[in-house]
Amino acid sequence: MYFLGVIAPPEVNDKVLQWKYYMRDHFRCLVALRSPAHITLVPPFWMKEEMEAGLLSDVNSFSTGQQSFEIELQDFDAFRPRVIFVHVNDNSLLMELRTSFQDFLIAKQKYPNEKESRPFHPHITIANRDLLKKDFTAAFAHFSQISYHHRFPVNEIALLKHQAGQWEVVKKISFTN
Repeated sequence: MYFLGVIAPPEVNDKVLQWKYYMRDHFRCLVALRSPAHITLVPPFWMKEEMEAGLLSDVNSFSTGQQSFEIELQDFDAFRPRVIFVHVNDNSLLMELRTSFQDFLIAKQKYPNEKESRPFHPHITIANRDLLKKDFTAAFAHFSQISYHHRFPVNEIALLKHQAGQWEVVKKISFTN
């Protein structure tokens, strides 16, 4: 299983990891600990491992000519009642990147990707599937009291692969223009 996304820089990942540990320690949430802090561009999909090199080549082709831009994180939000995340402020360049990247991959007709039917709502997950509904209010109240703001450049797309119960970065492919 694979997905493609923007990996947050180490200082963001470290902070997000502290919050994920809080959720583990107080609400037994473990699922979000299985991946680095990221913004998903193409949700998880099954693909034969033999196709990985071709996908990396195609991502490299797409990344050529892409311009870097900045992401702004601010505070927290939720998909009630199961997901808590770091809020990504509206960003037209991120929206354009996601749409053009998804269209690019679909046009290749090699990968098991389809046009996402759900609206794109970029975020960095703190807790998700294993946050119990009964715990949501208390957990979200905790994060509602925290102020967080950080900016970071987006200048690459990462391919992640599910291995041994974890999402591991296979490769980060930088934008070149």
